[in-house]
Amino acid sequence: LFFFSVFNRKTGEPPLINGWIPYLGKALIFRKDAFKFLLDQQKKLGDIFTVHIAGRYITFIMDPFQYVYVIRNSKQLEFHEFADKMASKTFDYPALSKGKFPDLKENLHRIYQYLQGKPLDIISDHMMKNLQDIFEWKCSQATDWETEKMYKFCCSVMFEASFVTLYGRVPAADGHKVISEIRDKFIKFDASFPYLAANIPIELLGATKKVRKELIHHFLLQNMTKWLGGSKVVQARQDIFEKYELLGDYDKAAHHFAFLWASVGNTIPATFWAMYYLLRHPEALAAVRDEVDHLLQSTGQKRGPTYNIQLTREQLDNLVYLESALNESLRMCSSSMNIRISQEDFVLKLEGNQEVGLRKGDWIALYPQILHMDPEVYEDPKEYKFDRYIENGKKKTTFYKAGRKLKYFLMPFGSGISMCPGRFLAMNEMKMFLFLLLAHFDVELAENKAVRLDNSRMGLGILLPDVDIDFRYKLRS
Repeated sequence: LFFFSVFNRKTGEPPLINGWIPYLGKALIFRKDAFKFLLDQQKKLGDIFTVHIAGRYITFIMDPFQYVYVIRNSKQLEFHEFADKMASKTFDYPALSKGKFPDLKENLHRIYQYLQGKPLDIISDHMMKNLQDIFEWKCSQATDWETEKMYKFCCSVMFEASFVTLYGRVPAADGHKVISEIRDKFIKFDASFPYLAANIPIELLGATKKVRKELIHHFLLQNMTKWLGGSKVVQARQDIFEKYELLGDYDKAAHHFAFLWASVGNTIPATFWAMYYLLRHPEALAAVRDEVDHLLQSTGQKRGPTYNIQLTREQLDNLVYLESALNESLRMCSSSMNIRISQEDFVLKLEGNQEVGLRKGDWIALYPQILHMDPEVYEDPKEYKFDRYIENGKKKTTFYKAGRKLKYFLMPFGSGISMCPGRFLAMNEMKMFLFLLLAHFDVELAENKAVRLDNSRMGLGILLPDVDIDFRYKLRS
């Protein structure tokens, strides 16, 4: 029997939902369906409440108009230390915040300039070329209809293209095979990621520790120096690691592995959902394909495995139907929890003279999935509407709640200081994948079954599908 108790705490502190199981609190109910649990509490207690989850006190701010007060308060509400602790434990490198590595965190953060502006164009061009090479290889196989599992297909294409773009080609004759082996280990490790993020000791997770060690060994310097044509961003990270004598070879390799996970861990499932929803909705598929064909015609480019398609960032940005369809799938499948940690006892001031008393070490959380599925912001939020982010043929960026314009309406990449630094590259990669898929192939679902979201990653990013599904593709005539 579950019941919840609400304690009045210090003046100004939100109501507390404690649960009856010592330490766990509400962890089990939250893990089962965080979305439903939070909506239920909001109905009972209003827009601000604290939940005891596995030894942590997490204050949820449910009103999207209050998000800005959390996001802009980076002095008293910290994120990096929390992220560093979690990542160092998950990927097995020493925490950066310990005094052993002065300025390493800042130096690594500076490198993200390689994922913006002009350097972003260079890395995007490489990704486009690598995607085309893989699609060309797929084309050579597809003389007639080919049937594959869709998630597996997205995973193999996106993993290899991302790996080669970031780390370079494996020059061995069986380069494809080497990357496939890394990918298979990656998938095994990734299946345990939610448990590692929940602080479950890796020793309790079967072969995960062994698999992680093998993955990290791929990124030892003697292996990486053999790979050809890696990216500037990875080279810059290598250069920085070399400056820290206390960082061992294994630690550096673990950092490279963590960067790989950050690059593909969410992009692969997001690519799957974008493709799945397009194939489930013929009118969406037709509109996006028309846009792809129109761009190729207007720029005098031919489609087909032997032609090299080139797209500028401006051209990619102008594909409004493609971007809207992608944003709509992100709205439906992203479930990231934006977390900040209170650095001191203080009172967080919110809109409308509201105040929230916080204690040092309390967690503050925004849960954008609630916003993404809010019927007041998005009409029929459970329906996929590929043109939801288009108005009068242009990108739509104004959404309202209670008659007021929202500053934040779509948050698949986090917010403020915790915003994903690779978000521009991730969007480009997914757009290019879909563009090339539709330029080269006729594609359709080969079975009619509903694929649902697997909720085991709630709060951690893009949700995975609960099952894989067959699709067919053949070369467009």
